[in-house]
Amino acid sequence: MRVALVHDWLTGMRGGEKCLEVFCELFPEADLFTLLHIPGSVSPTIERHHIHTSLLQRFPGSARYYRWYLPLMPTAIEAFDLNAYDVVISSSHCVAKGVIPRPDALHVAYIHTPMRYAWDLWPQYFPPTGLVSRYVLPLVLNYLRTWDVASSARVDHFLANSQFVAQRIARYYRRRATVVPPPVDTAWFTPGTRRAEYYLMVTALVPYKGVELAIEAFNALQRPLKIIGSGPLAARLATLVGPHIELLGWRSNEELREYYAACRAVIFPAQEDFGIVPLEANAAGRPVIALGLGGALETVIPANGPRAATAPAPTGVLFTPRTAAALQDAVRFFEAHEPAFEATALRQHAQQFDRQHFKERVQHLLDKMIVQHRTRQVRPPVLS
Repeated sequence: MRVALVHDWLTGMRGGEKCLEVFCELFPEADLFTLLHIPGSVSPTIERHHIHTSLLQRFPGSARYYRWYLPLMPTAIEAFDLNAYDVVISSSHCVAKGVIPRPDALHVAYIHTPMRYAWDLWPQYFPPTGLVSRYVLPLVLNYLRTWDVASSARVDHFLANSQFVAQRIARYYRRRATVVPPPVDTAWFTPGTRRAEYYLMVTALVPYKGVELAIEAFNALQRPLKIIGSGPLAARLATLVGPHIELLGWRSNEELREYYAACRAVIFPAQEDFGIVPLEANAAGRPVIALGLGGALETVIPANGPRAATAPAPTGVLFTPRTAAALQDAVRFFEAHEPAFEATALRQHAQQFDRQHFKERVQHLLDKMIVQHRTRQVRPPVLS
């Protein structure tokens, strides 16, 4: 049985790549297909696979500006020849699930999100500020949405990283999905003995992550905030930070573990499809202050709001609406109730999402799907 793994791009180790890493462990002999690969940017487990890249790999500036080639990505992903593979496993937040498998092959797609650039987050990536964005962009987005829906028919089984994403799969693709939360490396992220006064953000510096909102809030609060991450907004954000805020750029896993364990709390102001960062923080024994939308509603047990006497111990504070003022209020609430967050309880919560649990669940589901496919069971019906 020949297996192909497909991932959108390999430019860093974020949540999607941590899921892909587990797929690589499950299928160490599989070939890996991706639009773009920056050598050395992902873990050795991923790098040791035979990696096939698309025509975008050779385009000018693709390593840095690959998102500008978004309109070409459907064509690039469809150009991969997968006829030699019996099983295709795609890990997709953009176009990876749109590969064309052999007609009799099994295709399982793990969806981190339906293409966020084309659906609900497009205004944050492409604000309508010029003639191109006002008149050309709608045509491009219509093409991408049409392709995204049409290509979903090439998938036999959908796995979703959260109930929130499963609902979006049903809304956009009219398909059911099995929810398998992504892995949290609780063996790596552990509590420390040192405690500092700073708050922490761990994020890509892209529009929808809410970094500007956090900077505005912490400039006003005059509390120390450290921001770990890189991305296209780095230069702009550097002009906004006040004396209490540090942009630390990319940091190694060893450094990240130390920053998690020593921080006062982790700030998470984005509407994420799942969001591994809050659970990594909990694994390190630290609470999270998160926007009360999207995947955070499935992973954060809030200390604010009504709670039953038998409810689990809180793991964070949720805030809405998505404003700097609401985040400031949440920080003040957290500081007034900080003793309620106990490191052992936080870690126990995170261990429900442990990496090994994810690996075992995915292995079980894939084994079952492969057996079903071999016995010629039909694809899941399209929702009416």
